Parts: sequence; C-alpha cells; structure tokens
Amino acid sequence: MALDRFFRRRRPQVQPGTDLPDLWTQCPACKEGLYNRELEASAFVCPKCGHHLRLDAAQRVNVLLDEGSFVQHSGRVQPTDALNFVDTESYIERLRRAQKKTGRPDAILTGRGTLLGQAVTVAVMDFAFSGGSMGSVVGEEIARAAEYAAEAGTPLLIVTASGGARMQESALSLMQMAKTTVALETLADRGLPYVSILTDPTTGGVTASFATIADVIVAEPGALIGFAGPRVIQQTIRQNLPEGFQRAEFLLEHGMVDAVVDRREQRSYLASLLGLLTRREASA
Repeated sequence: MALDRFFRRRRPQVQPGTDLPDLWTQCPACKEGLYNRELEASAFVCPKCGHHLRLDAAQRVNVLLDEGSFVQHSGRVQPTDALNFVDTESYIERLRRAQKKTGRPDAILTGRGTLLGQAVTVAVMDFAFSGGSMGSVVGEEIARAAEYAAEAGTPLLIVTASGGARMQESALSLMQMAKTTVALETLADRGLPYVSILTDPTTGGVTASFATIADVIVAEPGALIGFAGPRVIQQTIRQNLPEGFQRAEFLLEHGMVDAVVDRREQRSYLASLLGLLTRREASA
C-alpha cells in the first residue's frame, strides 16, 4: 500500500442513528460525519450540504462577535413560578432541568461586544433552554438590552431561536410581546438601528413581536419562521401548503424578511449594514 494512501485522512461512513465520538458531529441533513474543529471553523455550517446547524447562545456569540470582546449583561434575573404551574411535572422542575442543561437561568444571553470593531449590543436566544420559549425573564432581558443600547448609543442585534411564548407562564408570557415592542421604541426614538437575525426555528409570540419589527430582518438559510406551525395551518385550512412554506427563502420571496444570509458571511454583511446605517444617522 502506498504511503500517501495509508496516511490519507478519510471521513467516517456513519449510519443514521449511530453515536459519534466527541471529535465528530453528524450533519442532521446529509448525515455526513464532520470533524468538530472543521465544523467550528465553518461557523457550524455543513461544508458538504450547507445545512446550518443549531447553535446554543454561547456558540452564537463566538461566531458573531470579535474574539474576546463580549461582556455579559444578563444572568441576574431569575425566573419564578408565579402561577404554581403543574402539568406532567412542576414548572420549577422543568426550570431546574433546563438551567442544569444550559448553565444559564433562562433562554437568553445578552451583553455588549464588537463586530469587526464596531460596538454593538446583542441579545441571543437559546433554543436549548425549553425550546427558547419566551417567559418573563426573556422579555425583561430583551427590554434591558434595548434600553442599554439606547443609552450607550450602539446598534442592537437580536438573534432569535424560539418555539414561542412559554405556556407555563400563561398571560405573564404573552405580556412580554408588548413589553419588548415598547422597549424597542427607545432605539427608534434615538435613531439607532435594530437588526433581527431569525434562525431555525423562530415561531409563535416571538415572531409576532420583537423578531419582526426590526429595521432590517435577516434570516439564516432554511430557517423555519412563522407563527403557527405548518401542520397546524394545513389542518386548519385543509389545503396543501406551497413548497418551502415558512422557510427563510419563501419568506424572502414574499417580502417578510429583507435578506437571507449564510452564517459564514453574516459578520461581514452585518458590519457593512450597521456601518451604513450608523453613518446615515450621523450625517442626518
């Protein structure tokens, strides 16, 4: 056997459902086995099929902001069980499990940092925490992020990943739709840009509030975006839905989002966009 063939690195042939070592991740779309270092270098986008893997909040910050620039603001507000909610288990137990899994008090990470040298305030939702559901803490942290951005004079970036309002908080969760919307008006009053980045999935009350009222709405390729899920809609109207319904590309075609941007190109795209918007405001 030739030495070059012996030492040539080969990707593993992985069967669906097979557990991979920690060095590898299986692409959910094409089932390719991917080296984690290569996957991280490509912003967690499959180099074979282009599928955008879901990120937790910390990974998103690392992909989006300049290395070492992030300063966390969130984490001091803790969720409570104001309704003593119990279904198959208590809400308190669900919270404890999600907190242990993610290492954060709720489904949001906020702070400040720089994006290619430009100061920004960011709020990133974490789908790993109860499906990124929006409860009182998420609403409060987003409102605080908007208020901080207004005071500091920085643009605001919000990255969404959510199944919608948190049912265990009932009306308290739904109130966050109005709360976040009002808080974002402080940015508009001061002429500061707000950019929303919709990732897979962004649904429910999050879509119906702060996610879709930004100055510029950006979506990741293939992201599921909508209010009710496609199955619910199809069963309600009893009609077949169009191909690609509620996916980012479909929404771009129909005017709901302004751009669909590959994650590997988002830093340069957002830096150019924010630079243009802030220069316009500065010269106005």
